[in-house]
Formats: sequence, structure tokens, C-alpha cells
Amino acid sequence: MAQRKGNKASEADEIIDVVEVKGSQVSAGNFFEQNQKTISYVLMGLAILAALYYGYKHLYMGPREKEAVNAMYKAEEQFAKDSFALALENPGGGFDGFLGIIDNFSGTKAANLAQYYAGISYLNLGKYEDAIQYLDDYSANDDVTAVMKNGALGDANAELGDKVKAMDYYQKAAKAENEMLTPYYLHKVAMMYYADGKTKEAAEQLEIIKNKYPDSNEFKDAEKFLSRFK
Repeated sequence: MAQRKGNKASEADEIIDVVEVKGSQVSAGNFFEQNQKTISYVLMGLAILAALYYGYKHLYMGPREKEAVNAMYKAEEQFAKDSFALALENPGGGFDGFLGIIDNFSGTKAANLAQYYAGISYLNLGKYEDAIQYLDDYSANDDVTAVMKNGALGDANAELGDKVKAMDYYQKAAKAENEMLTPYYLHKVAMMYYADGKTKEAAEQLEIIKNKYPDSNEFKDAEKFLSRFK
């Protein structure tokens, strides 16, 4: 495996920049305004995933775990380029895609992380049932990826038209105390209420954003919608 350049922070920033530019063109579903993007939770959590990946790559790994990590890096590169189909099955260079990692390295941390990547990949390919299957199989080992998993499951169910399940997952994601993730999912919950004509409930979620997360990206939208309701 070729050595990656740069430190952890610059590596994560570079990946996020790539996904942010390309991910800005992806729709998040029929229940939200056009500026809500399916890929957004990837942006918000990819830095943390990159740090975790780097950490277990260089620490506390047995031979099989290290082999799995080395085998997956090409799929991650394709994922960062939004080449989701290639990332799943044929990232190039004879390397395994995420599906191959899951099959060939079952029980490793890398295979578990590949479940998450596979779920996100299928979500962006419009294969929502497959997305749900792989996301359900992903075991989140920290609070942030647990939030992102619930948010992604919310997106998949929203795309399938199951508003009840989508709302349940978004509400779970919104319960986290995270300056970046919580207002994002509170806004999604508010927009689902708004789409159903429940302006009171929508306003309650937006008020939380306005009062608790004034530095969030969702703050201006919250103010805008609240002014409409008044």
C-alpha cells in the first residue's frame, strides 16, 4: 500500500473538501428543501471516521486487521470521489471493494466500517433497501457515528416514502448533543413536520436551533422559517 501524504488533519480536510464540492449536487429526499443534501452527514462525520481509521491502522492491530485496512484504502479513495459503484465492488488495482472487505474480513473493525461505507454508497446510488441493510449491520462504536447511522437510515426511509420510520431515525439523531450534527437533524425533523402541515411542532424544533445553536449552518434557515410562521 502506498504511503499517504500529510498528517491526520490535512488528510481528513482534503477528503471532506472533495466530498463537499461533489456532494453539494445530491438531493436528500422529497421532504426537504433543495439545499438539504443526502451526503451532508458524510461531510460532518468523515473527519472523525478518518481519525478513527488512522488510529486503529497504526495501533493495536493484529495481522488480519492490518491486512483488511490495507485492502480497503482503494475503495475509500473511490468513495471520496463519489464513485460509489466502484467503491462497492471494483475500486481498481486488484483491491477489494467494500463488499469484498465485508465478505473476506468478517469480524474485523475494517469490515464493520465497510458496512457503513457500503450503506452510504447504496444510499447515494438510490438503492435504499440495500442501504438500510448495510447500515443496520454497522455497529457504531462512538456517539458521532451512531448519530450519522441514524441520520442515514432516516434519509433512506424518507426516500422510500416511509415518513414514520424516517422521523423516528431523525429524532434519534437529533437527540445527540453535538454542535454540528444536532442542529442539522433538528432541522430535518422540523422540515418533516412542516411538510405535514404541523407548523407548531416544526416551530418547536426550529426554536431549539435558534436558541441553542446560533453558530450552526441551520440557524439562518431556522430564523427564516420562524418568521414565516409568525
